Formats: sequence, C-alpha cells, structure tokens
Amino acid sequence: MSAVQPPGQLQHAAESVLDVQGMQFWLDKAVAWSQADGPDSQRDTCLHLSRLRDFLQQLLTHIHNMSSTAETMQRLPLLGQFLGYLCWNPFVTADGSSRGLLLQCVLGLHSEHPSSAVERKANQWIRKTLCQLATEEDEFAIQVFMKHVSVPPKEYHLQVLKKIVAQLQENIGKSCGSLSNVNRSCSCDVVLATSDACVPLVTYPEASPVVSALLQRPVTCVKETLSEDFLEALSSASASGSLSLEGPALVSLWRRSLSSLEGAVLDLMESSVAAGCTPQIREQQVARSLLPKACAVHFPIFLVVSDIFRFTLKQAERSESLKSLIQSFTRCFLRETSLLQPQMSVPLKAFFPQSPPSLLAPLLTLPSEMPREAWRNHLNWLSRSLQRLTEEGEEGDGDGDGGTRGRHAVFEAWFLLVQCAHWVQVAVQLLATSGPEDCGLLLWLLTFYHHPTDRWHHRAAQLVQAGEAWDHLLAVFVASPHPAPADRLRSLVALLSPRARNPPPLAPSLTISLLVNFAVFCQLPLSASAGILQTVVDQSGVADEAACVLSSLELRLNEGGCSSSDRVHLRIQGLQHTITHKHSA
Repeated sequence: MSAVQPPGQLQHAAESVLDVQGMQFWLDKAVAWSQADGPDSQRDTCLHLSRLRDFLQQLLTHIHNMSSTAETMQRLPLLGQFLGYLCWNPFVTADGSSRGLLLQCVLGLHSEHPSSAVERKANQWIRKTLCQLATEEDEFAIQVFMKHVSVPPKEYHLQVLKKIVAQLQENIGKSCGSLSNVNRSCSCDVVLATSDACVPLVTYPEASPVVSALLQRPVTCVKETLSEDFLEALSSASASGSLSLEGPALVSLWRRSLSSLEGAVLDLMESSVAAGCTPQIREQQVARSLLPKACAVHFPIFLVVSDIFRFTLKQAERSESLKSLIQSFTRCFLRETSLLQPQMSVPLKAFFPQSPPSLLAPLLTLPSEMPREAWRNHLNWLSRSLQRLTEEGEEGDGDGDGGTRGRHAVFEAWFLLVQCAHWVQVAVQLLATSGPEDCGLLLWLLTFYHHPTDRWHHRAAQLVQAGEAWDHLLAVFVASPHPAPADRLRSLVALLSPRARNPPPLAPSLTISLLVNFAVFCQLPLSASAGILQTVVDQSGVADEAACVLSSLELRLNEGGCSSSDRVHLRIQGLQHTITHKHSA
C-alpha cells in the first residue's frame, strides 16, 4: 500500500491534472474554431466564451504562481499552441474580457532573463504576436471576421491596437506585490513583459500613452522594470524622428537611455550651429528642446550634456556659433534652476564638478545681481584669478601627468568662462565705454576668451594686437575728428583680414566684438557710427558676423544681463538695419 501523500501535494497534483485535461479540451475547441469559418463555428465560439474566460482566469493564476516560464511550459506543454490559436481567433479577441485575460496570459510568459531556448523562444513569440495583432496583416481569420462584420481593414487594426494599448496600460497600473512568496511573480515582471511586447509598437502614435506610462511608472521595486530592447527601440525611433513623446516621458527616456540623450543633444547642436541661425532663434530652439529643464531637475543629465559640449568645443574652440549655443544653454539652465522649489534644487557645485571652485560662484553670478559700479572690480578679480591659474598650468606644462593636469585646469576654467560669457560681454561693454586707464586686465580676459589654448608667449603677442585694435577703435569712435581718418579705418580692416602671421593673428571675433560695442555705446550720432561700422565690415567681409554680435548684444540687454537704455536699443536696431539692408542689397 502506498504512503499517504500530504494534503498540499494531493491538491497540487489534482490541479495539475485538471489543468492538463482542461487544456486539451480547450485546445481541441480552438483548433476546431480555426478550421471552420461558418455560422456553426461562430455560434459555438460565442456559446463557449463565458466558460473560456473562466478557464483563462485559472490559467492566469496558474502562470503567476509558477517560478519561471520553463516550469509553466513543462507542466502545461500545450499552453503555447492554445494561446496561439486564440490570439488569431477574431471572435475571441473581439470580446473585451477574453482579450484582456488572453493578453495577460501571454505577457505572463515573458522571462526577464531567459535561461533556456524555451524561454527565449517564448519572448520572441510574445513580441511577434502583439506586432501582428496591431498591424495590417492579411491573416485569413481576420479577413473572414471583417467580411462578416463589414469593418474596413485599417479601422479594424486601429481598434485592435487601441484595445491592446488600453489593456497594456491596465497592466502597468499594477504596483509591485509582496515578494515574500518567492514562487509568485512580482507585478514588475508584467511591466517588463509589457515593455518588451511594446517594442514593435513604439512608432505608432496610438501607442504613445502606454509608452509614456511605462517610462513614467514610479520605481517601486529593486528590479529594472523596462527591457533593454524597449529602450533601444525608443532611442532609434527618437533618432529617426518617428517618436512622439510628451515632455515628462521624454525626460524619463533621457534618464534611462544614454544614446537617446546624446542624440537629442547632437540634434540640438546641428540645428543651432547651422548657417543663418540667429541668436534669438538659437535661444528658442534651446528652450523648446526641454534639455535645460531636464538638466535643472536631474543633474546627471546636465553632466552628460556638458561632456558633449566639452568634447565638441575642444575640436572647435574658434566656433562662435558653438560657444553661443553653450552660452544660451547655460543661461536657460540657470533660469530653470531659479524656478525650482528649494527642496528640489541641488547645489550648483554638483553641476560643475570639474570647474575651479574659486571661480564657480563669481562666474555664475549674473551682472544684474550686483551694482553696476562693482562690475569693473569683479572683472578685474576674475582676470587676475584666471591669469594666475593659467600661469600655474603652463609652468607645469610638459608630457607628464603634471602637464596634463595643468592643461586640463586651464581648459576647465575657460569652459566655465564660455558657459558664463555674460561677464565677457560686460568686459567688452566696459572697454567700449572706458578711457585708456586700467583696461589691461579687461583686454587680457577678452584675449584669453578668444585664444584659450595659446601659450603665454603667443597670448602676450595677441594681447599686444588686442591693445592695438582697442587703440584704433578708441581713436576712431572717441578721440578723432569726424569723418574718421582713413588710415585708422584701414588698420581696422587689416586686423580683420585673414592672413598668415607669426605669431598667429588675433581672432577676428575679438575685433568684431569690440567694433560693434564701440558703435553701440559711443557718444557719436547714430549715422556716424553706422557709417564707420558699415565701411569696416564691408571692406573686411564680416557683415554677417557683425550682425550676429549685434543680435547677441540685443538678446543679452533684453534679459537684463547688462545695463541698457532706450537709446542703446534704438542704436542697435539702427545699426542692424544699416548692415542687413546694405548687405542684402
């Protein structure tokens, strides 16, 4: 006589036998329904829907109580065939409750880390099933169904897709359950399966609600709840412009997918440095990108964006459009951080871990945050600090670690100056409105900004050239009688003309910046300033560059970064009209 089995084992065995027997009955039914499309088969399907729903509910409970897909398939070897036949029966999937239970059973078979061929094949089948259900496949059963209900193919598939999305959203709403029972699946497994099943649907606008819900689902479990394939599909769709996500979902994608974040930054750079992009348009593009807002809330995103800017700027330090983009981005970022609630904000030093600590607060301080009388002293202090830092970096220059650290420190100081170029603008404005006394420190700051990687001997020579340019401009706009002496104007044109020189010539952007600011802030009548500016930019061929500097200056003054008046704004508009009108003619 055999030993008496414990009640729990008897119940488990009985359930397994019941499941297998029930599975065979329903598999036979599903096969029969698939092989006939007449009224009798349709009537039989409808008559059995209620009992089928009860069985699917039992199956779903059984699947959730299994520790793995492999174990489920071992105990119910006919399960895959059964679910497959039902998925292609439109009279079953047309019933909301049956379709919901069916999709949950399918998703319950997804394996987070497939460890066998059975589990890998099941994952592939799950994805394929949802893709084919939601796209326009000319399946025979679907055609039969549409013939009977007179539904156009596109409308049918659109409705199927919407119903699938609704069911997937319902699954996402479940929170993690108790993990005390190791044999019971966490509902995060269902979310993971849902994300994997959504891979072929990410480019469909109708699927954006479920994609957004997946991305924004609160993390309530130690497990990663979104599949890598899902995130890669979203990143690819975003790069191709075929992804439609609202702001919070897009930011969540950037947090989870480095490639999607990199793609967003590169797209912004490509559009913002394109020819014809004015500073005003660039500012709007940066604000619309949502990147500054995302950076203010999530400082790791800011670190990635800064690294991309840092790497690109090393390759193109003379690119004024790139520097303008970085300045616009930092300005928008600082504006977003100022809007955050104190409990949500992060100390600014966390956003700039590589910047010299002594320069961080002084450079991040806006000119509007201190009295105008303090600007010169503030800029002189910044100039002395940067000189000391560059001298220390160049003293240790060489091939060893010391030289590398020195170059890195100098670059990081300059990169921070580029990000906070509002102080460079103030320095240029002061140079254009000051007398010859005590301008050496301001000229050094301006020269360093435009020539960051030149060593001390080259920078010293370029500082001399910058002084010459400033002397010429001072003579033309302030000291000389008018009309301006022709030799002075020729000297300015020569400084702006590209030619080989040793040491390297002064960056034209430096001279153009000084020229424009003298024309705006000098006391000459507007017609006289416009005539001087027009003559120099026409003969040197830098009309576009001068117009860009004027637009940048107008943008800064409108934001309150520098002192301004109605007279200054009118002069900027008049000079812009003069340059653009003559240039277009």
